[in-house]
Amino acid sequence: MIRLGLILLLLATAGCSPRPDVRGHGADAYPQRLSEWGLLERSNGTLVLGRDVVVYEVNAPLFSDYALKLRTLYLPPGSQMRYQGEESFDFPVGSIITKTFFYPLEDGIAQASGGWHGNVAAMDLDAVRLLETRLLVKQEHGWDALPYVWDGDDATLRIVGAVTPMQIALDDQVVDFPYLVPARSECASCHASSHAADSAGGSLRPIGIKARQLNRDYPGEPGNQLTNWAAAGRLAQLPELHGVPHMPPYDPVEAIHSVGAISRSRSGDRSHEVGSRSGDRSHDPALEARARSYLDSNCGHCHSASGGANTSGLLLDVATASLRQLGVCKRPIAAGRGTGGHSYSIMPGDPDASIIVFRMEATDPAIRMPEIGRVLRHAEGIALVRAWIETLPGTCT
Repeated sequence: MIRLGLILLLLATAGCSPRPDVRGHGADAYPQRLSEWGLLERSNGTLVLGRDVVVYEVNAPLFSDYALKLRTLYLPPGSQMRYQGEESFDFPVGSIITKTFFYPLEDGIAQASGGWHGNVAAMDLDAVRLLETRLLVKQEHGWDALPYVWDGDDATLRIVGAVTPMQIALDDQVVDFPYLVPARSECASCHASSHAADSAGGSLRPIGIKARQLNRDYPGEPGNQLTNWAAAGRLAQLPELHGVPHMPPYDPVEAIHSVGAISRSRSGDRSHEVGSRSGDRSHDPALEARARSYLDSNCGHCHSASGGANTSGLLLDVATASLRQLGVCKRPIAAGRGTGGHSYSIMPGDPDASIIVFRMEATDPAIRMPEIGRVLRHAEGIALVRAWIETLPGTCT
């Protein structure tokens, strides 16, 4: 019977690659090859995750030139991350967050896909192109960012970043563009926090590991992502879900859920900030929630009270309640090419006169927003923000 059991076990696992053990590394000894971490490896035409590495998803992803992303999280055995309501969760030393960027291919051309199934085991590497895997590693001194660039069956640490010529199918045409892997020093542009300043000007922090982003179904499995983590012992101090903030997906094809804490935090009469609310424009709470969700995930990590762009006075995270701070009828701190000749960050009812839209549509590195992380325009995101601005009532006086 024992021998028969062993045979059945071998048959059941035939063709399956064993999950590697995750290996931590000190800040003075980061390996040159991604495979030396044991976090994820190429094997038999697919990706294999390391032991205790879990996949996670966010409600509103950052736009990165239409690349898809595999997000994973690793916690040292026996440890937990601690829930925080608005800020990124608190992680134990030894935690590792990864984000792998890839494109589905058709005839060798990258495709601008709306999403993927999240099932790593079913991922056919012959049908995709892996570009990079970014690591955030929690050390005693804080978080370190490490960019690894894929070449064949492994990825190599590229501290100075990389540029990969790419072609992508957009609007029935093939567009050439340079896919940019940020240098390690550039990671602070988005991941720095002014609340915990150090000698380098700020400490790194995760961006997407927040309750409002993670409060959603678990990828490929039943149940809520946060409650699944709590049940598995990975997440401590999680309150009841009705008390957890939720950010709606911004994609037009996604269902619009309750705007919850977002709308509650900004309720009340705000007409005094932008003049009269009279006119034929009508306020659309669901559209506003989606647009605010987009701005939070794509701009709010810098344009927030704790972000690197807080001195601009333009705050685009969902916690911002003031329309003026959100940019409505707000004049820029500094004029120049970045304004496009416009007077206000947001001109209610007129996206063409709004600086935010001008900078979202720009591809010039000296003008575009975000400054790094994209080369292409995000047509769907621009259309969403435009539609929201068109509904904003009032005039700038």
